[in-house]
Amino acid sequence: MGEIVNLRQFRKAKERKEEERKADANRLSFGRTKTERETTKAERERDEQRLDGHRLDGADPTRND
Repeated sequence: MGEIVNLRQFRKAKERKEEERKADANRLSFGRTKTERETTKAERERDEQRLDGHRLDGADPTRND
């Protein structure tokens, strides 16, 4: 005969694991220092400027062909 499982406890344990997974993801995205955020923003802006600098003359930046 199989092990008896309390479904309510099983469901709550599953919810706790899911909440912990979400918390870990939030810690990665929101748990950064101001310097780290500013560095990432500066890198992103620099990359965009480089990409725009390589754009051909007369190219429409809004077109996605």
